[in-house]
Amino acid sequence: MVVRMESMPIAAETVEFSVELADRITRSVCEAMSDSRAAVEAALTTLFAGGHLLIEDVPGVGKTTLAAALGRSIDATVRRLQFTSDMLPADVTGLSIYHQDTHEFTFHPGPIFSNIVIGDEINRATPKTQSALLEAMAERAVTMDGATRQLPELFLVVATQNPGDMEGTFPLPEAQRDRFMARISLGYPAAAAEIAMLERRSHRDPVGAITPVASVEDVLRAQRAVNEIHLSAAAASYLVAIVTATRTHPALALGASPRASLHLARMARARALLLGRTYVTAEDIAQLATPVLAHRLLPLGYFEGQRDAAAAVKEIMAEVLASTRLE
Repeated sequence: MVVRMESMPIAAETVEFSVELADRITRSVCEAMSDSRAAVEAALTTLFAGGHLLIEDVPGVGKTTLAAALGRSIDATVRRLQFTSDMLPADVTGLSIYHQDTHEFTFHPGPIFSNIVIGDEINRATPKTQSALLEAMAERAVTMDGATRQLPELFLVVATQNPGDMEGTFPLPEAQRDRFMARISLGYPAAAAEIAMLERRSHRDPVGAITPVASVEDVLRAQRAVNEIHLSAAAASYLVAIVTATRTHPALALGASPRASLHLARMARARALLLGRTYVTAEDIAQLATPVLAHRLLPLGYFEGQRDAAAAVKEIMAEVLASTRLE
């Protein structure tokens, strides 16, 4: 069911600009990920919504390729972090070094001070190192030695992780998962797509061939446009009803947080803008509810592995969406 209310005043040229920008970036990323258009569109929606993206799947399906292709498509500062068990928080945030000649400490920024941070295999780092991202992802700032330093206005963390039941991984704490606006997975490619990948990669590196098609200011303009997309009272009530249902579901030990509600609303606005609309529909919310909420939920009961738990959460989300109606 689609409910249309009067939209907020947003210039038609701003909507057209955002749609064209999204198409440009999508085509660029699909040069390397032609068989994963849905995942590319989800990543772009997260970017326009101003959130952070978690890509979870088994090794070798293209998680890092997607993150790197998105980073190369934007003319911005991009840093990649390969998380390991011996990594320290200072390897992420930076550190202060004492200079004997001046008798002063000088702060040397870490890779977190970038527009786009690619965190490869984030769950291979210890909880102590993972926690170095908490303030940055929530407040776009880093506090060290009593001083708070702001991160760039355009700041996106795209993190990849292997399923938690694989060797050498540390589960992300609930507070860390809650800071990711959305979680997606890629899955194995279809046979035809895998054959095309073999042919495409025999001649060149598709990621290395990508050149920027958008600037930082382009993306910031689209993010500001997302703020102007109208969320009606009816759509907001529908969104809150879905989130509330996760908090009262008998099969869940932990439901979605108020931050999840804000993230879902923001993602729904971004999706509406990318589709050329100035208002959010119930379909926008329903389509995004699982990727925005599922990774925050904790199911009751015993599961042999994290993938089984994730499958149970997916079934619960399907049940919640089927039983929640727009009023």
